[in-house]
Amino acid sequence: MPLQVSNYSWQQTSTAVFISVPLRGVSVRDADVFCTENYLKVNCPPFLFEVFLYAPIDDESSKAKIGNNTVVFTLHKKEAAMWETLSLSVDKEMMQKIREKSILQAQERAKEAMEAKAVARREDQKYTLNVMMKIEEEERKKIEDMKENERIKATKELEAWKECQRKAEELKIIQREEKLYHQEKQMEEKRKKLKHKCLTGNSASKNFATKGRNSGNIFFEKLKEDNIPAPRSVGSIKISFTPRVFPTALRESQVAEEEEWLHKQAEARRAMNTDIPELYDLKEEEKNPEWLKDKGNRLFATENYLAAINAYNLAIRLNNRIPLLYLNRAACHLKLKNLHKAIEDSSKALEILTPPVADNANARMKAHIRRGTAFCQLELYVEGDFPNPGIEPVSHALQEDSLPLSHQSYSQRNSSH
Repeated sequence: MPLQVSNYSWQQTSTAVFISVPLRGVSVRDADVFCTENYLKVNCPPFLFEVFLYAPIDDESSKAKIGNNTVVFTLHKKEAAMWETLSLSVDKEMMQKIREKSILQAQERAKEAMEAKAVARREDQKYTLNVMMKIEEEERKKIEDMKENERIKATKELEAWKECQRKAEELKIIQREEKLYHQEKQMEEKRKKLKHKCLTGNSASKNFATKGRNSGNIFFEKLKEDNIPAPRSVGSIKISFTPRVFPTALRESQVAEEEEWLHKQAEARRAMNTDIPELYDLKEEEKNPEWLKDKGNRLFATENYLAAINAYNLAIRLNNRIPLLYLNRAACHLKLKNLHKAIEDSSKALEILTPPVADNANARMKAHIRRGTAFCQLELYVEGDFPNPGIEPVSHALQEDSLPLSHQSYSQRNSSH
């Protein structure tokens, strides 16, 4: 049977009530605190303290601090007034009714909190999905814009090349026509000169006739020279030779020796590259990042931190989007006092755990704690950003010296009280 605590002390103001309950050996882990508007109970075996409050309080904003064998409560009154006494004088039947009513209120609040949490989780999932869809849409639009820009650029380059080719062809045609025109003009001038020489002779002597025939021959030779086509352009001819086959008798074949040499070369390359896992064949289980994460966890449990880091490194190379791999590797670096690497891994995990939602709150908390621990060990207390000690709100679940009043699980309470 629990021991009722009666040697408590209390003080009050017009807006708050302060209760100090001495409990020997009390700790945050063992104490079970239950508080509603009109009822307060602390169960710390073998001690039990309960009080039926004189007037309603605001249990959401109330606080409790456990330490030095004492539980100190700060209860905020709903109405500003001075109480005549702390506890009401009621009989056992009324006490039981108040207890049952308080438990029902706690159950309703827990149910409402669960429903609100489920709604918030659905909203977070919807928000995350919308954010991811928006990011993917932006990436797709960016890729489409890049493709369109490249297409426009290639089209412009092709049009410019075609225009350049067209101008080059036109220039060649113009140069060819000009050359033909000059050749025809030169031939016409030569023909006129020869005709003038033939007509200006004083006699029709045989020598002159012979000379005229010779001149005519020269004229026709010039015409033949001018009509000779231009030499062909220089080019290259590609020749492909048929491979020659030298059949070898089976007794003289060296295929087996060549295969053995290739096998030894592959083994030598594999032996030289054993420190790089990507360059040699992995086993089937070693290709699974989850299997490597579990292996690293087992090595961490045996305090083999370097081997655990190697397992996490290989898992990260296989899949670098799993935040737990960076968190676990940061824990190994903390053990080995690799503080800067621990900060880098914690920051990388926080970068992956975006956007911040309720589902990844636990992982983000671990990342902040490990990064803050590394900063504080480096004596960078501002970057560490640890909260100051003291009395924190009841809803603050990270402080070891604070205990929520209205959010305790009623399933852990003593059903007899």
